[in-house]
Amino acid sequence: MGRGSSGLRRLVHEIAKFGAVGGAGLLVNLLVFNLVRHTTDLQVVRASVIATVVAIVSNYIGFRYFTYRDRDKSGRTKELTLFLLFSAVGLVIENGVLYVATYGFGWDSPLESNVFKFLGIGIATLFRFWSYRTWVFKALPAPELVASAEEILAQAERKPRSKQRVS
Repeated sequence: MGRGSSGLRRLVHEIAKFGAVGGAGLLVNLLVFNLVRHTTDLQVVRASVIATVVAIVSNYIGFRYFTYRDRDKSGRTKELTLFLLFSAVGLVIENGVLYVATYGFGWDSPLESNVFKFLGIGIATLFRFWSYRTWVFKALPAPELVASAEEILAQAERKPRSKQRVS
């Protein structure tokens, strides 16, 4: 297989690992949402925000130590800050869908709330996947690129340098 197929294979592998962590986060999110919704008097969107925050914490641990464990680990403060920023945008997307369904259309039954929470999670997940891989968990250079760069530098060091006259 060519060079492009290994890049595609890596992307598919990354999507599968992202999906595994995201699936666990989805379960955490929906379980906490339904638990809070049915055991408290909180409004539906507030219960959803609490569930989303719990899932965000769970997902960070999964992404950092499973999905993106091979990514650059320098600058953890910046990484966590960006993760929380993009997660907050995802939280707004996710709960915005639920808010519109609940307060815009009056769809507030337990089934409807779960359907629109799930839909919001799906839309927010697309944003999160793009933003996390692009900005938060930056890829280290591919080993073959590092080897090529090192070889170019080694060749440059072996070449004799021409002496320049300074007038």
